[in-house]
Amino acid sequence: MDELAKDAVFYEQSSGGITCSGGEPLQQAAFCAEVLRRCRQLGIHTAIDTCGYADAASLERVAEHTDLFLYDLKLMDDRRHRVATDVSNEVVLHNLEQLDRWNRPTWIRVPLIPTINDDEENLRALAEFVRGLSSVEALQVLPYHAGGEAKWRGLERPGIDRAHIDAAGSSVAADRAVRLLTKYLDIPVTEGG
Repeated sequence: MDELAKDAVFYEQSSGGITCSGGEPLQQAAFCAEVLRRCRQLGIHTAIDTCGYADAASLERVAEHTDLFLYDLKLMDDRRHRVATDVSNEVVLHNLEQLDRWNRPTWIRVPLIPTINDDEENLRALAEFVRGLSSVEALQVLPYHAGGEAKWRGLERPGIDRAHIDAAGSSVAADRAVRLLTKYLDIPVTEGG
């Protein structure tokens, strides 16, 4: 906390703050909750960058100390979500709905991966879901980049044909996604984040 407090003046000048991210910060909910609680005591803005895949108790533990949730939303179809991530999206969607019931400010972040989740069907379903949430303030489309390629090779994921993922075309895909999502949503939709 001493290290974090040293930069308080920069947070004030930039309207920034502390973001717990990861990996998945909700897997370390006790630690994050305590850091965020202390930051708020010092008047430092707090955020969590999460995919939402965590138990309800972990989410609740950090929510009361968090000013903003940056929430990844990838795929709306549960079967497709399982193929891409090895887990159901049921918990992810339930936790997002829970944050909405608690009226926690949330920005949705869509890591856009060509041939995985950039199709119109998924984007429309995502927009439909987000439209029903009153505490979502913004949506950010995050273009694909090749930074995780080594990890993909190491995982050897079945069911995903990476050969068709074109990092160079990701900006075009992101632009198309922003235009489509803007048609359906009454919140700011931007590329990048």
